[in-house]
Amino acid sequence: MYRLRGVLLPDEETVELFVGADGLIAAEPLPGAETLVDSGFLVPGLVDAHCHVGLGSNGGAVDLATAEEHATTDRDAGALLLRDCGSPTDTRPLQGRADLPEIVRAARHLARPKRYVPGLALELDDPALLPDAVAEQAAAGDGWVKLVGDWIDRGVGDLAPLWPDDVLVAAIDAAHAAGARVTAHVFGTEALPGLVRAGIDCIEHGTGLTDDLIAEMAERGTALVPTLINIDTFPDIAGRATRYPAYAGHMRELHAGARDVVRRAVEAGVPVYAGTDAGGVIAHGRIADEVVALHAAGHPDALGAASWAAREWLGRPGPVPGAPADLVVYPTDPRTHPDVLHRPTLIMLRGRVLPGRG
Repeated sequence: MYRLRGVLLPDEETVELFVGADGLIAAEPLPGAETLVDSGFLVPGLVDAHCHVGLGSNGGAVDLATAEEHATTDRDAGALLLRDCGSPTDTRPLQGRADLPEIVRAARHLARPKRYVPGLALELDDPALLPDAVAEQAAAGDGWVKLVGDWIDRGVGDLAPLWPDDVLVAAIDAAHAAGARVTAHVFGTEALPGLVRAGIDCIEHGTGLTDDLIAEMAERGTALVPTLINIDTFPDIAGRATRYPAYAGHMRELHAGARDVVRRAVEAGVPVYAGTDAGGVIAHGRIADEVVALHAAGHPDALGAASWAAREWLGRPGPVPGAPADLVVYPTDPRTHPDVLHRPTLIMLRGRVLPGRG
């Protein structure tokens, strides 16, 4: 049994939290509980709302032991809830592990042949097959389905949509009928109107968002996970795309405007959450870097985007009586000093203190 005293965010009152032997937040004080911290800022476990547990640096699947290392690295950075936006590795054996973050899986990406990272997505020869494939992935995942909305079309020489608008409507309707939400990888602008108007629940990256699309997303409640630390790789991608100068220029332009897109989206009322896109190029364990980037871009609640707000969005409780004790403690207020997110005092996962902390 444990006692933690400090300022519980997002509120600013000093509280005492007691954690029972069952790993749950207790409703009443527990006599004899060991005091772990007596000051500092208590934050509901961080959320990486866009990562890929089980995706290797080459874009392919890894073995389960390596996938476990991915999840452990995220955990040790304070990310105790992971929304996995598609992985070629079946990570279901990692779910329910008391020593690993909770993983909310989107199963496999859905794409067209030669229109995404080779080997990463399930590729559909006929776009009309998308609604059935979405239903299958809804059953295979944990309430999310991931589409590839745009990618380079080598015949065009630039980013282009993968799916007709009418197919998107049928596919998203199929997911919703199955009780799943849909998100999509989108860099450019052209694919966005069809996805948003079809009722998609979230856009990943969203660097091509215009003011009109942002306003429509705000009205619909469509979320955005901008993955800013991944967008910072766009200049490198452009530098390797020498055969496609239009695409290279487009990627540089999208990178240059990415922070402004986040600012305008937040100001318009779009729910914006923190995701690193870890897996592949981006290393796991970088949720603090993403929060710092969102804060610098003008997100007024960058920490909430990676904690209490994201947990609510994903239907997970905060530190209330009866909830799992998923907490991260910092010596100073990470809302005003986000760099402290790299230096947690204590990480508690389901009432267990991580080794070497506390």
